Amino acid sequence: MAGEIRTLDPDLLDRLTARVTSEGKTVTVPTPLTGAPLADLPVSTPEDVRRAYAKARAAASEWAALSPRERARPFERLHDAILDRRGEILDIVQLETGKARRHAYEEVADVAMCTLYYVRRAPGLLAPKRRAGLFPVATRVTELRHPKGTVALISPWNYPLSLGVTDVVPALLAGNTVVHKPDTQTALSTLWTISLLIELGMPEDIWQVVLGEPADIGDALLDGADYVAFTGSTRGGRKIAEEAAKRLIGCSLELGGKNPMIVLDDADLDQAVRGAMRACFTNAGQLCLSVERLYVQDSIYPDFVDKFVRAAQNMKLGAGMDWGIQMGSLTSQRQLDAVTAHVEDAVAKGAKVLTGGKPRPDLGPFFYEPTILENVTDDMDLCRAETFGPVVALYRFRTEAEALTLANDSAYGLNASVWSRSSSRAQSLAAQLKSGTVNINEGYASAYGSYDAPMGGMKSSGLSRRHGSEGLLKYTEVQTVASQAGWLGLEPVFGMAYDRYADTLSAMLKTMRRIHLK
Repeated sequence: MAGEIRTLDPDLLDRLTARVTSEGKTVTVPTPLTGAPLADLPVSTPEDVRRAYAKARAAASEWAALSPRERARPFERLHDAILDRRGEILDIVQLETGKARRHAYEEVADVAMCTLYYVRRAPGLLAPKRRAGLFPVATRVTELRHPKGTVALISPWNYPLSLGVTDVVPALLAGNTVVHKPDTQTALSTLWTISLLIELGMPEDIWQVVLGEPADIGDALLDGADYVAFTGSTRGGRKIAEEAAKRLIGCSLELGGKNPMIVLDDADLDQAVRGAMRACFTNAGQLCLSVERLYVQDSIYPDFVDKFVRAAQNMKLGAGMDWGIQMGSLTSQRQLDAVTAHVEDAVAKGAKVLTGGKPRPDLGPFFYEPTILENVTDDMDLCRAETFGPVVALYRFRTEAEALTLANDSAYGLNASVWSRSSSRAQSLAAQLKSGTVNINEGYASAYGSYDAPMGGMKSSGLSRRHGSEGLLKYTEVQTVASQAGWLGLEPVFGMAYDRYADTLSAMLKTMRRIHLK
């Protein structure tokens, strides 16, 4: 089902692409909605990357010298500006990703809310902190936070606005400059946001953009970085971690997931089905937090499956830009091939397709039906590898212990979901899941959208966290400054023998412990 598909103003494209550091070579990217050319984007060389770092470093000292409140001003303005101009950025996100408009809006809202959270919290998080000293009164200790320097940020194609901007903003607020490599297919949303922020008062050179394949510019990007933030595949994350370790610089990695959802026998089935629809098929399943393994307790399994399959069959798919479309396209031929291969391999080995299971070229070049399977077994690629498409496997379980074992039996640990009317039952199960975030009676949004709480993965799903205090402080170097009063030295005084000094200090420490216990 196709509706109106708008195009982008050539003058706008020229303004946006001028922000890429490049010697002039270009690559044409298509819109996944139709396959037609969308834009000619500049491609960077290793020398371009080095030039981007030079610009960012030249701007760094002046930017870092500003107070956190001064640095926050253009980003505070971004909250209202991006909401007011949402029509422009929604068109761009849809055209470059192929997602439904409602799913593109999730990115706009995420950027507005996450930015506002850090604007409000950054001054307090970055302020000097008094810490307890070695000796009360005599030792004064202050914790200081300094920017890392220039951060390399690598963001993916599936949520280009959210996963680019919401990682860059805290890095900049912490006083760093950034060299950002968004995926080339979806770079326009980043470039549009930079253009808007410059209108709102952000200095031009603190956020640099380079484009290109990792094989071409990856080494130069990592070589120049003081810290690396990456969202993408587990394979790519391991490579970045190795390179960062060689240079003894820090990195944060949000990687893949094979996320489980557990539906207990006391769950509200209608609510659980609606939640599963969002958790499995938002952005055509191209979401690191998407549910790909769905475990349903035996007694409710038939009813749940009947409701879930009917809901998936009634979804409205399409390539239009109206709000009624419930699921859009995959973003590339590569992703369509990967999803198709997983499903075909599973079916060939005995899996049963309950609905979907086919590409939909009548809708657009990369569309794939929402797909639900049963009888998925360990010998199938679909069972353990991340599919990253609108595909979910259903499994039965008898007891909560069995559900827990099945859900935790994965190399990944990014996100999980538990459904039950009993808060205590769900909370107990959630605490035992080996997953960085767990949502109760929601698929992914309640944990992800709680910006004051850290979000990230366990096991092969990553290192470090975004959101919360860690999402900003990871971009800082912490420094401890301790000032010792001269009247209480850390060695014997007045000619005291060292053994007597040791006796005296030991007695003092024991007294301090007793005072503390009271």
